Amino acid sequence: MRGGDGILGNREVERRNAFVSTTRRKWLKRREIWLVVLGVILHAVYMMSIFDIYFKTPIVHGMDPVAPRFSAPAKRLVLLVADGLRADKFFEPDSEGHYRAPFLRTIIKGQGRWGVSHARPPTESRPGHVAIIAGFYEDPSAVTKGWKANPVEFDSVFNRSRHTFAFGSPDIIPIFCGAVPHSTWNAYPHEFEDFATDASFLDEWSFDQFQSLLNRSSEDSKLEKLLLQDNLVVFLHLLGCDSNGHAHRPYSSIYLNNVKVVDSIAERVYHLIEDYYKDNSTAYIFTADHGMSDKGSHGDGHPSNTDTPLVAWGAGIKYPKPMSSTNHSHCSFRFVDEHMHDTPTPTEWGLHGIERVDVNQADIAPLMSTLIGLPCPVNSVGSLPLDYINMIEVEEVHAVLANTEQVLNQFLRKSYIKQSNSLYFKPFKPLANCSSILDQIEHLISVRDYEAAMKLLENLRSLALQGLHYFQTYDWLMLMTVITLGYIGWMIYLVLHILQSYTSLPGNMLRKEQAVHQRNYTRKVYLFGCMLMGLLSVLLFLEHSPPLYHAYATMTVFLWTQIVSEYWLIKALWKHLHGRKFNYIVKLLVTTAVSVVILEFLVNSFTDRKLYTWCFLTIGVAASLYLYKSIPWRSGIPIFVCIACWFLSVFTLMPAEIPDNNQLVIVSGAMIILIGIVARWLNLHAEGKYWLSISNHEVKKPKFPMLFQLQALLVGLSLVMVSLSTSHRTQKQELLALHQLINWSIAGFSMVLPLFSANGLLSRLTSIFLGFAPTFLLLSIGYEAVFYGALALVLMAWIIFENTVLYFSKVKKSSASSNNENDSVIFKLDERCLQLSDVRIPLIFMILFNVAFFGTGNFASIASFEISSVYRFITVFSPFLMAALLIFKLFIPFMLVICSFSAITKLHRLPRLGCYFLVIIFSDVMTIHFFFLVRNTGSWMEIGNSISHFGIMSAQVVFVLLLFALTNIYTKDIQCNSALATSHKAM
Repeated sequence: MRGGDGILGNREVERRNAFVSTTRRKWLKRREIWLVVLGVILHAVYMMSIFDIYFKTPIVHGMDPVAPRFSAPAKRLVLLVADGLRADKFFEPDSEGHYRAPFLRTIIKGQGRWGVSHARPPTESRPGHVAIIAGFYEDPSAVTKGWKANPVEFDSVFNRSRHTFAFGSPDIIPIFCGAVPHSTWNAYPHEFEDFATDASFLDEWSFDQFQSLLNRSSEDSKLEKLLLQDNLVVFLHLLGCDSNGHAHRPYSSIYLNNVKVVDSIAERVYHLIEDYYKDNSTAYIFTADHGMSDKGSHGDGHPSNTDTPLVAWGAGIKYPKPMSSTNHSHCSFRFVDEHMHDTPTPTEWGLHGIERVDVNQADIAPLMSTLIGLPCPVNSVGSLPLDYINMIEVEEVHAVLANTEQVLNQFLRKSYIKQSNSLYFKPFKPLANCSSILDQIEHLISVRDYEAAMKLLENLRSLALQGLHYFQTYDWLMLMTVITLGYIGWMIYLVLHILQSYTSLPGNMLRKEQAVHQRNYTRKVYLFGCMLMGLLSVLLFLEHSPPLYHAYATMTVFLWTQIVSEYWLIKALWKHLHGRKFNYIVKLLVTTAVSVVILEFLVNSFTDRKLYTWCFLTIGVAASLYLYKSIPWRSGIPIFVCIACWFLSVFTLMPAEIPDNNQLVIVSGAMIILIGIVARWLNLHAEGKYWLSISNHEVKKPKFPMLFQLQALLVGLSLVMVSLSTSHRTQKQELLALHQLINWSIAGFSMVLPLFSANGLLSRLTSIFLGFAPTFLLLSIGYEAVFYGALALVLMAWIIFENTVLYFSKVKKSSASSNNENDSVIFKLDERCLQLSDVRIPLIFMILFNVAFFGTGNFASIASFEISSVYRFITVFSPFLMAALLIFKLFIPFMLVICSFSAITKLHRLPRLGCYFLVIIFSDVMTIHFFFLVRNTGSWMEIGNSISHFGIMSAQVVFVLLLFALTNIYTKDIQCNSALATSHKAM
């Protein structure tokens, strides 16, 4: 009976253990689903934070315009904007020594003032015109809302005028005149903007419209009365230089001839106005919104894009002044494009003897307002350039006072709004007594001490601009702190989960300590966390903070509440570390430091993909030397690993714009078949302890023994179709429907075949490699097809390297038999605990995953990939299908990397979700860095890339998981022969 009881007792214990094991696995599964959902929500919420920090509108409403206290020097203003006109092409002579703008040069030398207007990046048409007409630099919040309409209503010179007449581009004129009731405007149809023609006729169209308007006034008394009023603005937008620069480049004869056209239009407008009014009361301003690079593009901060001509003449404008050393006093002053004040004028311009007055582009708005006696636009941040205006001293002071008060009013309004919404307000201290400064200025003006008043005004305006920036970034410290703490909290929470669920740390000790204290403690922590969330929400509500502020704070407090609730686990971990040897602590710190260095390297690779060349050259040497200690050179494995890494290093030196090379695609297809044949031979015939885990010796024969030959045949057939499809395209023949059908069939059928391959590690990965090759080749146009084979070789080298490490690691041998005994409650039979040395696997995965980003271009910008890649599948323009094909082509290298990663986790018997969480932790280290690298200044490309880099890393919590799920279809039944198990059997 006793024996029977014992047997029954043993069965009861086994049953109880099985029940506990099942319960723990269910708990772990629920917890991991919860973690994934939490990660998705957290990254989605925190991704929105950059728009509250970096892209918040600088515009405030509620200020009253400052009425000028001086008489207007001019009755009307003519603004001519030559879109895309470079300063150097405007001022320099042509090859025969003749200047391209003879009329405006005559004005510069005898009638008006000149200089260079410095634009702030992004140097695009809309921001440039906003700066010229409204006096502020493009609202960065417009990044999220498009450029066609005003994302936020703003004031402009046109709003303040009595009437505005405007003619030009449909992309510009409606922005400024569409909502202005006192305006008369017209724009040509979009169809006129044809890059295949000389676009100077667009400039002539604008002039013809204005000339027609003046001619009609002789028959239209209302129009004539309107034209004879004061405070009028005439705006002609001349798009020709921009369109011709894009189509033909700014050094082309068409572009350079367009410079002569705009000069001719300026001359004709001048004579037309003067003949019509005959009162010498018109002011003229000629400028450009941005320049043009030699490549025919614009947007960045290069001088060819930021330097634009400025010529002013007419009523209220000073006459030319000879150049002298005392003309300017602000020699250390920098313009908004970071160019120094008083940069030397090129001698070829032929204007070195005439004073040059450079301005910031936003300074033109207060200049125009002052010339016709209007209040400055209430949102303007421009400074009135006195060197252009012909006024007596008292009027100059009053004009600068009006400009300064207008900027100061913006500051006071922002200060008031922030103070009324803040429980603890921190004022901008330098302007705490601005009212007394204004009183002092008024006193100095009354006693006619204009020089002292002017110095105080300039200082006050400078402080007001600093104050505007202070309130624009007022919440930055708080928001950045909350977001950074949130990311750090998320990473710590994941680390605790990994340590608790996937490592061999002393679980029994943790459970005993937790059982005694944790329940009551956790309740208290959650209660305190809820109270803190409630308190922060109330404070944010009282401060009228946006809804997302509540989400940021709540998410961060929630994460840290979860961390604090794990106090007993953290305490036990501290005791565990405290009891370990010093060597282990050093190893832990070194691993952490190396991980951070690698992740920082990956961050920098987003802006310089050539770093991967040095990376793989180094890795090739280091890996082969490491293997040499374990594997003799005669095996060829160390040499293969080195050559594979060096081969891949070549591709990040190649241009992102892939040149067409059909022969290279065909050669790479042959290389892919050769790689498949070698892998097949190794899988079936390679002998020795180095191949035990990955070969197919002990796996049963596949159901389809001819599968490999079929896959190789499909790769060859895809090469034939590449050649046929390309020859049709080069001969400008339509792609046959039969060819399209064959291409689609090859691509679809080949990707299904790996599911029917043998489930040995090497055989399945070879089948996946050959299965996606036809699709990739049909979508390739050049060297990226070779990259596919090179990446596969490196992935093979990685698998061989890991197999060697697995076989020769004594730590692995000693732990393999004990891990599952302690933690079989959670782990499956084919999994073991994570160890510190396993960190290298997610790190190598991160490097290879990023190489898939940048090996043949820049995944952060799909525009960097060639659209002709999809022409073998579709030739009729279909943006969604073309984009889908292009994106799928980019996904194929990612899928190879993730399939190899999954195979390696099976080889090492690692929990795949544990490795996934390590990848997310590493991704978030990079995410934090990219969070601080987001830009709200510079070209649209620089701004967009900084956002996309941050967004891509934030999205990896979903992106990588989806690819894991997709590749799991191919890798879930891979089987590895454990080298360790085999060695134990041999022993």
